Amino acid sequence: MDVVKCSPCNLFDHAIIKSGRGGGGSSNNNRGCAALGVSRSPSPKIRMASLRAALPLWSEAAARKLEDMAKSSGLDQAFGEFGAGSFLPPAATAALLGLALLCITVAILHKHSSKRRRNNLPPEVPGLPFVGNLLQMTVERPHRKLTSWSNEYGPIYTIRTGQKSQVIVSSPELAREAVVAKYSSISNRDLGSNLTILTRNRKIVAMSDYGDRYRMLKRMVVNNLLGQTSQKALHVQRENYLRIALDGLFDELGRFPGSTGQVNARDCIANFLFRLGMHQVFGRDIESVRVPELGAEVTRWEIYRVLVQDVMKAAVQIDWRDFFPSLKWIPNRKFEDGIYKVERKRSAVTKALMEQHRQLSRSQQRDKCYCDVLLDNESHYSEDELLLAAWEPIIESSDTTLVTSEWALYELASGPKLQEKLYNEIKRVVGDERMVSEDDLPNLPFLNAVIKETLRKYSPVPILPPRYIHEQVELGGYTIPAGYQLIVNIFGIHHDPKRWSNPETWDPSRFLGVEGGSFDMGLTDMRLMPFGGGKRICAGMAQVFYVVPMIIATLVQHFEWTLPQGDMDKRNVVEDTVYLTTQKLEPLQACAKPRVPRRLPSKTLNAVPSNNKVPEHKH
Repeated sequence: MDVVKCSPCNLFDHAIIKSGRGGGGSSNNNRGCAALGVSRSPSPKIRMASLRAALPLWSEAAARKLEDMAKSSGLDQAFGEFGAGSFLPPAATAALLGLALLCITVAILHKHSSKRRRNNLPPEVPGLPFVGNLLQMTVERPHRKLTSWSNEYGPIYTIRTGQKSQVIVSSPELAREAVVAKYSSISNRDLGSNLTILTRNRKIVAMSDYGDRYRMLKRMVVNNLLGQTSQKALHVQRENYLRIALDGLFDELGRFPGSTGQVNARDCIANFLFRLGMHQVFGRDIESVRVPELGAEVTRWEIYRVLVQDVMKAAVQIDWRDFFPSLKWIPNRKFEDGIYKVERKRSAVTKALMEQHRQLSRSQQRDKCYCDVLLDNESHYSEDELLLAAWEPIIESSDTTLVTSEWALYELASGPKLQEKLYNEIKRVVGDERMVSEDDLPNLPFLNAVIKETLRKYSPVPILPPRYIHEQVELGGYTIPAGYQLIVNIFGIHHDPKRWSNPETWDPSRFLGVEGGSFDMGLTDMRLMPFGGGKRICAGMAQVFYVVPMIIATLVQHFEWTLPQGDMDKRNVVEDTVYLTTQKLEPLQACAKPRVPRRLPSKTLNAVPSNNKVPEHKH
């Protein structure tokens, strides 16, 4: 028997059969016959013989029941019952259903392929039905997977993650076209459920939709905290906390004089950055705060965990429904409860800190700070905006700045010759009698190159948060429909071998000379864009170029850094990222050997946090 088309009537429209005993009949009479393996012949004998010949294909019980019905009620009744699916065994049902789904999928893919050709879309990475490229993204770090695809499909291509389509760009020219030239069509973030909850529906500068509220929030934080003028005014605070950190490091090493000098460099840097960030926002060095909603006194390191670490962990939790918007109605309580718990604790601690700040008299020992600016303009903000405006500078200075500082120190500890080159530059400019200061930074080109090369190889955020394309746009010669997401692969741009020689090698010398000074860090030139680019460039960029160089310069000036032998052996297999940023997978454990017996004196005489003021706040 040669089956031309086989389908049960409840899944397909009709069946056509060719049988050695005969065939024919109307399409209605043939329904179900092909799956059974019999045809509707005018001769009852032939029809009964065909039925008996096909019965071994089915379960014994179903075959017996079907044959009994054929004898007692006639073949028409038997064929009608079969056509309704009454005798189809479970295994056959599953197989035929799978065949039906396969046919549907092939039809959808064919239609999708035809539509792509008509719409002039970029090349598409092949994926699986329904899930697209989602499973492929779990094989390795997403930014590395996207980079490997750009090597195969070019600097612009598309992928699908579930029901969402993304266009990926991995070249500076396309990045500039997307975030500068076509900004009006691609200006807003497309956030997942976790970030929507953590930002209370986009109420922070980094994640808010572009518009009047975004401009107001960004202007406030730049003019009064993160801009060049404010950051210059805060240099004494930074120097004070650096002195405190260095004194603490000397004390720790002094307690164990015969040891290898191994320290947790991440904790050392994180402690400095968090205390500095809290002081800039709340005007003092905070030891603890009473949190009524938690019913407890929360210490500094507990505050750090709640405001920074827990939030960064929650930011990478995945809600599978984000990839299938049509299934948002399905509950995912475990995921939501976990994110909301982190958000509630973050809000409770921030609220307690602001309330504590309100209660402090201006006569007490604290500096003019960003929280004062926020409270003076309280009437312009909602409660959510006020809390998040106080929290956002703390997490940005405590996490992304930490990532860059830790990787720079790791590379210098791994490369003694490059570390010695930096130390000699500092010694030549500063001498042996005092600590390096921010006034020295313009005269330390190799230090500047160290920071830029670290930002290239270890961009704090390797992939820009997705932007939503809200109207059809031309990009790279292709037509991108509204509804797609745009993803700029910063890691791919910074590791393109066509633009960077030996991109996996950390080599600060590439940023020396005239060429090294031509990078504007993403304002218009996207060859190096660790802070994003265009109008949505990171508001904290100026702070990074004050804080990170001073951390690295003072640590190298006072200590010789090396990796423990075990870490040196593993150097070439280091993984790069965890959480939302490219944070080192394991905290940096490094050996610090003092170059001088104690911390060098600084230009400023005060060793305690000063009462320096930020400029009058601007609205």
